[in-house]
This record gives sequence, C-alpha cells and structure tokens, in this order.
Amino acid sequence: MLGHLQPNFGAWPLVAAVLGLSLLLTVSYARTAKISGNLSATTTIAMLLTLVLGAYASHGNVTLALTAAVIVAVFLDLKPTLHGWLRLIEHRELTASLQLLVLSVVILPYLPNTGMGPFAALNPYQLWWAVILIAGLSLAGHFAMRLTGSERGILWTGLLGGLASSTAATVALARYTRQHPVMVSAAISGTLAACGFMFFRMVVLIGVIEPALLSTFGGAMMIAGILLLGMALWRQRQITSAENNDRTIEAMAPFDLGTAFSFAAFLAVMAVLVPAAKQWLGTSGIFVLSTISGLADVDAILVSLARLHSTEGLTTNVAAVALGLATLSNMLSKATIAWMTGGAQFGRAIIFGYTIAMIGAGVALALSLSFM
Repeated sequence: MLGHLQPNFGAWPLVAAVLGLSLLLTVSYARTAKISGNLSATTTIAMLLTLVLGAYASHGNVTLALTAAVIVAVFLDLKPTLHGWLRLIEHRELTASLQLLVLSVVILPYLPNTGMGPFAALNPYQLWWAVILIAGLSLAGHFAMRLTGSERGILWTGLLGGLASSTAATVALARYTRQHPVMVSAAISGTLAACGFMFFRMVVLIGVIEPALLSTFGGAMMIAGILLLGMALWRQRQITSAENNDRTIEAMAPFDLGTAFSFAAFLAVMAVLVPAAKQWLGTSGIFVLSTISGLADVDAILVSLARLHSTEGLTTNVAAVALGLATLSNMLSKATIAWMTGGAQFGRAIIFGYTIAMIGAGVALALSLSFM
C-alpha cells in the first residue's frame, strides 16, 4: 500500500509509517522488558524489517526482498540456538573475533597490493595477510582447545597451522609451552604435526604448478610428512596424566597481535634480503637465495623453482639442491624458534623429530635422483 501511495505523496508515507511503527514498538519493548526482564529485541527488529522489505518489494525489487525475508525468517527460527551459542562465547572471544574482522574486512581491502621500498619487495597487502594469518591461527587454536580440551586442541592447532603456516604454528605453540610448561608434550605433538602437514602442502603445490617434479620430490616429501605425523601421534599418546587432568590450564589466548606483528616484520626483512642476494650474486646465487628464502617461508621459493623448471629450463638436480637447502633452512629456523621461545626440552624434541624426517626425506630424494 505504501508503494502505491508514493507516486502521489512521495516518500513521506513510508517515513511516517516507519517512525510511527518505531514509536509503537519502542513503547511496547520498554514495557515488556520491564515486566519480564527479557532484553531481546529480535522480534522488534524483525517487525521493522517486515515493513521496510514490504515497501522495498512494492518498488519492483521483489526477488531481493523475498531473499532477505527468507533469511530473516531463518534467523528467527534459529533464535534459541543462536542465543545458546552466544552464552557459550566469552566476552574476550567476541572482542577477538570482531578485531579479526576489522583487520581482514575493514583494513585489508584498502591496502595497496604492490611492491614498495627497497627492491619493491615490501607489499603492504601481503604483509597484512601475515598478521591476519597469525591472529586467525591463534583464534582457531583457542576455540579448538575450548571445544576438545587443551591437549587435543593443541594438536588441532598444529594441523591447522600446517595448512597455513607451520612457522606461525611453531611460534604460537612455543610461546604457549613457555607459559604452560606442563603442556610441553601436547605442544611438541602440535608442532610436529604442523611441519608434517607442511610437506603435504608442498606436494600439492608442486602437483599444481609442475607435476613433472612429483616423481623426484613427491616421495621424499610424503615420507617426511608421514614420519612427522607419526611422531606427532606418538607424542600425543605420551601425554602425561597431569596434562590430561589439569583443568587449571587456560586455553590459548584468543588474540596475540604482538606475535602477529613480529612475524610480519620478520617476513618484511626477509622480503628485502632475498632480492638483495639475487642482485648481488646473480643467477649463480640461486642456492644462497633458496637458503635465505627458506628461513622465512618455503612455499615462495618452491613456487619459484617449480616455475623456473617449467619455463626456464632449470635442471632437476639444481631444483632438488635448491629446494633441499630451502627446506633445511626452514626447518633450522623453526628449530631455533622452538628452542629459544619454547625452552630446551621443547627445542630438543622438535630438533629430534626434524632430524628423523630429514634423514628419511634425504634417503628418498637420493634414491629418486639415482634412478633418473
């Protein structure tokens, strides 16, 4: 009806209707809330939306209005479930989630996705992604620990970290075990699992970019990943009764911006050093470049080597040595982080696990190259 009145009276009937209904609903809500003590305004807002969507549909936007109406109806139906979820969420968790949304939805889209600074190596968009990655990993680990318990949640944190950044997972878990030494076995399990998943991720990247290299690298990476995951599961079974039964252990902090920004700063430094090494050493510095790049991230140099092998004729032997150096330096970097941040007990266990995995991968790679 309001839509049909607009041609003769303009938008004033709709404005008057919204204001009038808002006044009535406000009075009704205040009286009901005072009597029952229920502060929920869901039904009140839904009634206002019904009026607005009806007017919107009368202007010819029927499909969009119907879609919005169905979504509102679904949310109304899920109201008890949603309220139950909200009661389970702590205030700091809601704050952390909103902060992560600000970082990823409000700030990230407006950052330039171009190289800046020395060698045009600093990309604000990509560096901010690193901040979001670390912060998101901390939040995911926190919820995993709340849902499954501290010891199992840490393992899931490692698995999630391996899909995103095993270095980030190592930093987060090393800091956590320093704060809660009783959880050292669980943290070791999560860190080994993160690195194991890193190797599976590398297999996928090679398979997508340059499948011809899978016959050389695939077996070695799969063996390293399987060994690390096996040791992670073994460590999980060794968790002490203190770790299982100590309910005073808090879940991982939902948000750790300090760690996130520190990791992004480390990536920024490496982003400048890598092109500097390439310029100073020329094409013969590919091994040095791979070693330096691997300190921060192994994916970037892996993608570069795979593309060079595919388009520039880089030999398989050179690619194998370069990727091996990048992987070793990456493992060394994470082992150093583990020892210095998580302590000697944590660091020794991580170094032992990495050593076993590297020996297995090295033997498999040597066999692959010998049959070429």
